[in-house]
Amino acid sequence: MSNFWIMLFHTYLSKLKTKQFIITTLITVLIVIGLTNIQNIISFFDKDGGHEKIAVIDETGALFTPLQKQVKATNKDLELSSYSKSISEAEKAVKEEKYKGVLVLDLNQEKLPVATYKSMTISNSEIPSELQAAVQQIKTQMAASQINLTPEQLAKLYEPISFQKVALEKNAKSEEELNQARGLVYFLLFFIYFAVIMYASMIAMEVATEKSSRVMEILISSVSPVKQMFAKILAIALLSLTQLAVFFAVGYIFVKKNMDSLQGGFFDFFGFGNLPIATIIYAAIFTLLGYLLYATMAALLGSLVSRIEDVQQMITPMTFLVVAGFMIAMFGLSQPDNTFITVTSYIPFFTPMLMFMRVGMLTLPIWEPIIGIAILLITIIFLAIFGAKVYRGGVLMYGKSNSFKDIRKALQITKKQ
Repeated sequence: MSNFWIMLFHTYLSKLKTKQFIITTLITVLIVIGLTNIQNIISFFDKDGGHEKIAVIDETGALFTPLQKQVKATNKDLELSSYSKSISEAEKAVKEEKYKGVLVLDLNQEKLPVATYKSMTISNSEIPSELQAAVQQIKTQMAASQINLTPEQLAKLYEPISFQKVALEKNAKSEEELNQARGLVYFLLFFIYFAVIMYASMIAMEVATEKSSRVMEILISSVSPVKQMFAKILAIALLSLTQLAVFFAVGYIFVKKNMDSLQGGFFDFFGFGNLPIATIIYAAIFTLLGYLLYATMAALLGSLVSRIEDVQQMITPMTFLVVAGFMIAMFGLSQPDNTFITVTSYIPFFTPMLMFMRVGMLTLPIWEPIIGIAILLITIIFLAIFGAKVYRGGVLMYGKSNSFKDIRKALQITKKQ
């Protein structure tokens, strides 16, 4: 057993010291710091303090005042300035960055407002959309006055209907809880996806690297291949936990430091303002089981190749499974109770993401996630037993190997040992 622990800690420490691990960790830490300081960063680069100035050329002489009132009621940061000079001079002022854009107001043949918005680029649709909505409101009021509708009748016409959503299921989540859960699950699905892809691929690469350098021939004389496989899986698991501990520690420190600025922004949108303990537990369980599932597959596939260049080709089907699960989960965010989503959540290769998504979005009976966890555990045990047999023969195979037919060859070598 001592050889197992030696192999485990050797793999862990050697990966911990690599430039790739250090650089990846530092870059991710900087991203975490950036996200937790996003409001401060935006404020630093926002020279106008969030205020946007729009020059308004009112050729009717009567639309500017009602438009200004309408805009102030919806967006206090959008400042309208009456511009009395020509349109060409206004365009020049926009080019000189004195104004964000210029809005030209006029009346058509029916005596109703028409507008033209000019700016350096129309890629930012927020400002023109707000101006269009404000002009549309004025047009509606003017059209109503032309057909002699009173303000009361107009208000009655545009009064929104009372439309309530009532869930009949016991303990069903409210619409507000669903929106919050959707953001949180979306974020954690990305986390599970990248964690599984990155760390499982690392195992396959580790095995292939040792085989390509012929280190494997030395290792198998002192440590059994089965011990090697599980030592590498657990070593990379410890490496991932180390990296995640750094990320969460940095994130926690900066979230606490910038709590006031994060409130009401993306922090609340993703549901971090009221994070359910059960969701954290399920996220940890399904991330760990998903990692073990795909890590075992990666070790199996990595043992079949002798060259580092063949690793990506060999693990491509495994990557497709992860991507497929992620894409189905993205679809399921809008329809978590869909029959297709429910059925596929019990397919072990999709369970880590789909079952977690359903647990986060729906109020499921406790037996459903338990069945999902049981299916994952059974699949992991089966893959571990089968993978150990393939790994034992696969590590002794050299030469070009990028076909799944080599699994049979590896099993035949294992039987001869």
